[in-house]
Amino acid sequence: MTETNFLDSLKWRYATKKMSGKQIPQEKLDQILEAVRLAPSSFGFTPYSVVLVQDKELQAKLLPHCYNQSQIVDASALLVFAPWKNINEDQVDIYMKEIAETRNVPVEALGDFANAIKGKINHSSNEDLHTWASKQAYIALGFGLAAAAVEKIDSTPMEGFNPEGVNEVLGFHEKGLHAACILALGYRDTEKDFLANAIKVRRKKEALFIEA
Repeated sequence: MTETNFLDSLKWRYATKKMSGKQIPQEKLDQILEAVRLAPSSFGFTPYSVVLVQDKELQAKLLPHCYNQSQIVDASALLVFAPWKNINEDQVDIYMKEIAETRNVPVEALGDFANAIKGKINHSSNEDLHTWASKQAYIALGFGLAAAAVEKIDSTPMEGFNPEGVNEVLGFHEKGLHAACILALGYRDTEKDFLANAIKVRRKKEALFIEA
Protein backbone atom coordinates (compact mmCIF):
# COMPACT_ATOMS: atom_id res chain seq x y z
CA MET A 1 0.00 0.00 0.00
CA THR A 2 1.37 3.39 -0.96
CA GLU A 3 1.54 6.39 1.35
CA THR A 4 -1.06 8.16 -0.77
CA ASN A 5 -3.52 5.29 -0.41
CA PHE A 6 -2.95 5.19 3.35
CA LEU A 7 -3.63 8.91 3.64
CA ASP A 8 -6.72 8.51 1.48
CA SER A 9 -7.94 5.86 3.91
CA LEU A 10 -7.41 8.20 6.84
CA LYS A 11 -9.29 10.96 5.03
CA TRP A 12 -12.14 8.50 4.34
CA ARG A 13 -12.58 7.44 7.99
CA TYR A 14 -14.51 9.40 10.57
CA ALA A 15 -16.05 8.69 13.95
CA THR A 16 -19.17 6.98 12.66
CA LYS A 17 -22.30 8.06 14.50
CA LYS A 18 -24.80 5.60 13.01
CA MET A 19 -23.99 2.05 11.95
CA SER A 20 -26.09 -0.27 9.83
CA GLY A 21 -25.66 -3.52 11.76
CA LYS A 22 -24.03 -5.23 8.77
CA GLN A 23 -21.49 -7.89 9.67
CA ILE A 24 -17.79 -7.41 9.01
CA PRO A 25 -16.14 -10.20 6.98
CA GLN A 26 -14.01 -12.33 9.28
CA GLU A 27 -10.87 -11.78 7.20
CA LYS A 28 -11.17 -8.02 7.61
CA LEU A 29 -11.76 -8.30 11.33
CA ASP A 30 -8.72 -10.55 11.59
CA GLN A 31 -6.58 -7.92 9.84
CA ILE A 32 -7.70 -5.26 12.29
CA LEU A 33 -7.06 -7.53 15.28
CA GLU A 34 -3.59 -8.34 13.99
CA ALA A 35 -2.80 -4.65 13.60
CA VAL A 36 -3.87 -4.09 17.21
CA ARG A 37 -1.65 -6.97 18.29
CA LEU A 38 1.34 -5.50 16.45
CA ALA A 39 0.95 -2.03 17.96
CA PRO A 40 4.05 -0.68 19.71
CA SER A 41 4.13 -0.69 23.49
CA SER A 42 6.60 0.40 26.15
CA PHE A 43 9.27 -2.33 26.42
CA GLY A 44 7.10 -4.35 24.03
CA PHE A 45 5.25 -5.28 27.23
CA THR A 46 1.51 -4.91 26.76
CA PRO A 47 -0.09 -4.38 30.20
CA TYR A 48 -3.63 -4.54 28.88
CA SER A 49 -6.10 -6.94 27.30
CA VAL A 50 -8.39 -6.35 24.34
CA VAL A 51 -11.81 -7.93 24.74
CA LEU A 52 -13.74 -8.74 21.55
CA VAL A 53 -17.52 -8.44 21.92
CA GLN A 54 -19.74 -9.78 19.11
CA ASP A 55 -22.63 -11.19 21.09
CA LYS A 56 -25.72 -9.05 20.49
CA GLU A 57 -27.20 -9.74 23.92
CA LEU A 58 -23.96 -8.63 25.55
CA GLN A 59 -23.86 -5.53 23.39
CA ALA A 60 -27.41 -4.72 24.50
CA LYS A 61 -26.36 -5.06 28.15
CA LEU A 62 -23.52 -2.60 27.54
CA LEU A 63 -25.79 -0.04 25.88
CA PRO A 64 -27.16 1.70 29.01
CA HIS A 65 -23.63 1.98 30.42
CA CYS A 66 -22.53 3.70 27.20
CA TYR A 67 -25.10 6.48 27.35
CA ASN A 68 -27.31 4.61 24.85
CA GLN A 69 -25.00 5.37 21.94
CA SER A 70 -26.41 3.30 19.11
CA GLN A 71 -23.02 2.20 17.79
CA ILE A 72 -22.75 -0.14 20.76
CA VAL A 73 -25.57 -2.35 19.46
CA ASP A 74 -25.35 -1.59 15.72
CA ALA A 75 -21.64 -2.33 15.43
CA SER A 76 -20.59 -5.69 14.06
CA ALA A 77 -17.94 -5.92 16.79
CA LEU A 78 -16.67 -4.01 19.79
CA LEU A 79 -13.09 -3.97 21.00
CA VAL A 80 -12.81 -3.02 24.66
CA PHE A 81 -9.29 -1.96 25.60
CA ALA A 82 -8.74 -2.83 29.25
CA PRO A 83 -5.52 -2.10 31.17
CA TRP A 84 -4.50 -4.58 33.84
CA LYS A 85 -5.36 -3.45 37.36
CA ASN A 86 -2.46 -5.37 38.90
CA ILE A 87 0.87 -5.21 37.08
CA ASN A 88 3.54 -7.40 38.65
CA GLU A 89 6.83 -9.21 38.19
CA ASP A 90 5.17 -12.54 37.34
CA GLN A 91 3.76 -10.98 34.16
CA VAL A 92 7.26 -9.79 33.25
CA ASP A 93 8.63 -13.31 33.71
CA ILE A 94 5.96 -14.66 31.36
CA TYR A 95 6.93 -12.02 28.79
CA MET A 96 10.62 -12.97 29.10
CA LYS A 97 9.76 -16.62 28.44
CA GLU A 98 7.83 -15.59 25.32
CA ILE A 99 10.81 -13.61 24.04
CA ALA A 100 13.21 -16.45 24.78
CA GLU A 101 11.04 -19.00 22.97
CA THR A 102 10.34 -16.75 19.99
CA ARG A 103 13.94 -15.62 19.47
CA ASN A 104 15.54 -18.88 20.57
CA VAL A 105 17.69 -17.30 23.26
CA PRO A 106 18.23 -18.37 26.88
CA VAL A 107 15.89 -16.58 29.27
CA GLU A 108 18.89 -15.85 31.51
CA ALA A 109 20.28 -13.58 28.79
CA LEU A 110 17.27 -11.31 29.24
CA GLY A 111 17.97 -10.54 32.88
CA ASP A 112 18.89 -6.89 32.41
CA PHE A 113 15.83 -6.29 30.24
CA ALA A 114 13.56 -8.01 32.75
CA ASN A 115 15.04 -5.97 35.60
CA ALA A 116 14.42 -2.73 33.69
CA ILE A 117 10.72 -3.52 33.39
CA LYS A 118 10.49 -4.74 36.98
CA GLY A 119 12.22 -1.58 38.13
CA LYS A 120 9.59 0.48 36.33
CA ILE A 121 6.85 -1.51 38.05
CA ASN A 122 8.38 -1.51 41.53
CA HIS A 123 9.16 2.20 41.53
CA SER A 124 5.76 3.35 40.28
CA SER A 125 2.55 3.91 42.19
CA ASN A 126 -0.58 1.97 41.25
CA GLU A 127 -2.00 5.17 39.81
CA ASP A 128 1.09 5.78 37.69
CA LEU A 129 1.05 2.17 36.46
CA HIS A 130 -2.61 2.47 35.49
CA THR A 131 -1.86 5.66 33.54
CA TRP A 132 1.13 3.96 31.87
CA ALA A 133 -0.93 0.91 30.91
CA SER A 134 -3.77 3.07 29.61
CA LYS A 135 -1.40 5.01 27.36
CA GLN A 136 -0.18 1.75 25.84
CA ALA A 137 -3.79 0.67 25.25
CA TYR A 138 -4.54 3.94 23.45
CA ILE A 139 -1.64 3.35 21.07
CA ALA A 140 -3.23 0.00 20.19
CA LEU A 141 -6.57 1.75 19.72
CA GLY A 142 -4.93 4.08 17.20
CA PHE A 143 -3.55 1.14 15.25
CA GLY A 144 -7.00 -0.42 15.22
CA LEU A 145 -8.50 2.79 13.84
CA ALA A 146 -5.90 3.01 11.09
CA ALA A 147 -6.23 -0.65 10.15
CA ALA A 148 -10.01 -0.36 9.98
CA ALA A 149 -9.68 2.60 7.63
CA VAL A 150 -7.38 0.62 5.34
CA GLU A 151 -9.90 -2.25 5.32
CA LYS A 152 -12.74 0.23 4.63
CA ILE A 153 -14.41 -0.73 7.88
CA ASP A 154 -16.08 2.09 9.74
CA SER A 155 -15.15 2.73 13.33
CA THR A 156 -15.92 4.83 16.36
CA PRO A 157 -13.44 5.35 19.20
CA MET A 158 -15.39 5.79 22.43
CA GLU A 159 -14.57 7.12 25.86
CA GLY A 160 -18.12 8.19 26.62
CA PHE A 161 -19.22 5.36 28.89
CA ASN A 162 -19.46 4.44 32.55
CA PRO A 163 -16.34 2.30 33.14
CA GLU A 164 -17.71 0.64 36.25
CA GLY A 165 -20.85 -0.43 34.41
CA VAL A 166 -18.85 -1.85 31.51
CA ASN A 167 -16.51 -3.58 33.96
CA GLU A 168 -19.50 -5.20 35.65
CA VAL A 169 -21.15 -6.42 32.43
CA LEU A 170 -17.91 -7.91 31.08
CA GLY A 171 -16.79 -9.42 34.37
CA PHE A 172 -13.65 -7.31 34.45
CA HIS A 173 -13.39 -7.21 38.24
CA GLU A 174 -12.80 -10.96 38.32
CA LYS A 175 -10.37 -10.70 35.40
CA GLY A 176 -8.32 -7.89 36.93
CA LEU A 177 -9.17 -5.48 34.12
CA HIS A 178 -10.55 -1.96 33.85
CA ALA A 179 -12.22 -0.60 30.70
CA ALA A 180 -10.37 2.41 29.25
CA CYS A 181 -11.80 2.85 25.76
CA ILE A 182 -13.97 1.08 23.21
CA LEU A 183 -13.61 0.73 19.45
CA ALA A 184 -16.87 0.04 17.61
CA LEU A 185 -16.42 -1.58 14.18
CA GLY A 186 -19.01 -1.90 11.43
CA TYR A 187 -20.49 -0.08 8.47
CA ARG A 188 -21.88 3.44 8.34
CA ASP A 189 -25.58 4.04 7.82
CA THR A 190 -25.32 6.77 5.19
CA GLU A 191 -29.02 7.67 5.44
CA LYS A 192 -29.06 8.16 9.22
CA ASP A 193 -25.55 9.44 9.89
CA PHE A 194 -25.43 13.19 9.46
CA LEU A 195 -21.63 13.09 9.25
CA ALA A 196 -21.43 10.40 6.57
CA ASN A 197 -20.82 12.87 3.75
CA ALA A 198 -19.34 15.72 5.77
CA ILE A 199 -15.91 17.06 4.85
CA LYS A 200 -13.27 16.18 7.45
CA VAL A 201 -12.12 19.17 9.49
CA ARG A 202 -8.69 19.24 11.11
CA ARG A 203 -6.34 22.03 12.06
CA LYS A 204 -4.14 23.24 9.20
CA LYS A 205 -0.64 21.81 9.32
CA GLU A 206 0.78 25.32 9.74
CA ALA A 207 -1.20 25.63 12.97
CA LEU A 208 -0.62 22.10 14.22
CA PHE A 209 3.09 21.62 13.62
CA ILE A 210 5.70 23.84 15.25
CA GLU A 211 9.28 23.68 14.06
CA ALA A 212 11.65 23.58 17.02
